[in-house]
Amino acid sequence: MVVSFLILLLSLALFTWSVLSIGPILSPALLLAAAGFVASLLLLIRARTRPPSQWIVVDGSNVMFWRDDTPRLETVRHCIEALVLHGWTPVLWFDANVGYEVGSHYMGPRDLSRALRYPSACIKVAPKGRPADPLLLAQAEKLGARIVTNDRYRDWAETYPQVRDPDLFLRGSASFAGVVLRVEDEHPRRRA
Repeated sequence: MVVSFLILLLSLALFTWSVLSIGPILSPALLLAAAGFVASLLLLIRARTRPPSQWIVVDGSNVMFWRDDTPRLETVRHCIEALVLHGWTPVLWFDANVGYEVGSHYMGPRDLSRALRYPSACIKVAPKGRPADPLLLAQAEKLGARIVTNDRYRDWAETYPQVRDPDLFLRGSASFAGVVLRVEDEHPRRRA
């Protein structure tokens, strides 16, 4: 939306400059201003008609162990792909030790973004010494989103009573064939 407003402002500035310096005649500057104006309007219309994101929070530290109890970022990447195909916008949460689980160094959102081929703005890493669980539960509550995990979060049930609702969670598994989310087994009302 910001980009379309910037294009609109630049187009209006170019139009004004063209009319004031050259006059109201057909010129390359006037044509460029008109093209920019049309492009900005199309971007604004597209932004307004796009359906809102249906957020889903992913417990990346849990999902990466779905295949053979071995930590793999590939499993998380396959999970992201499956969620996007089902119309969700995933927000990923990891414990601070994720880099040491899958490699030999700390990995922040930028490193994970490159490994997962997913925007770093949607990847969160808990601060060192803090578990990601309460942070992802708080974000899921704030977004009104479900959580992809096989964890039950029993330790957090007193602080976050919503974990007692089985519809909050989207369970899954992974094998050499890929990730299987238990979406097909659910009633449509549960996705809301």
